[in-house]
Amino acid sequence: QVQLVESGGRLVQAGGSLRLSCTPSGRTFSTLAMGWFRQAPGKEREFVAAISRRGAITYYADSVKGRCTISRDNAKNTVYLEMNTLKPEDTAVYYCAAAEGPIVTRKQYEYNYWGQGTQVTVSS
Repeated sequence: QVQLVESGGRLVQAGGSLRLSCTPSGRTFSTLAMGWFRQAPGKEREFVAAISRRGAITYYADSVKGRCTISRDNAKNTVYLEMNTLKPEDTAVYYCAAAEGPIVTRKQYEYNYWGQGTQVTVSS
């Protein structure tokens, strides 16, 4: 099993920014495609961003494109999600996920491992 630990979630005012971090353990980080998903209360979990094994390819949900940047540092064994110009609708629990098979994917069913989540709350 791969263990994922997210950090960085906090309360932030609308228009603000923050950076989430995720560190996997249990296997070689560079072999994993990584992604971020989020789930707001009463809503289904949705895709936010993904990055390929080497970081060459990135995907973003339309709702966050232009406001978010996903990156990874394989030497530090960490993936990041930088979020800017935050909106109240960004409020959710954000989950880090890892996929063993694909180079990169937007599909949550292709992810094998999930973190416990970190709460991001954007106040209006």
